[in-house]
Amino acid sequence: MNLRDFMLGVTTGLAAAVIIKEASERIQPYMNPNQILENIKDEFRKESPIEGSWIYMKPENFTNGITTIPVYRGGISRVIDGETENFEFAADARSGVIVELKKA
Repeated sequence: MNLRDFMLGVTTGLAAAVIIKEASERIQPYMNPNQILENIKDEFRKESPIEGSWIYMKPENFTNGITTIPVYRGGISRVIDGETENFEFAADARSGVIVELKKA
């Protein structure tokens, strides 16, 4: 095997890796919902302990009057001063940013 054949193999492998990465992002353009939930729980934990949490694994469309984006819906409960507080949220499925937070 000479250097030319080796370099051709390396170049082909790199090109294939780039194509596979691009194709996988098009197939699954959304963040993992469990990771989004963990990030949200981390933010809530800064104020108080989490009692429970949930997230729907299937994204749905959210309209704020101007645009429509795919979101994951979920909820978190925590206890503050002996009282349980429940929150429902909608998080952008692509970035994980909370676009809606309501106290339930």
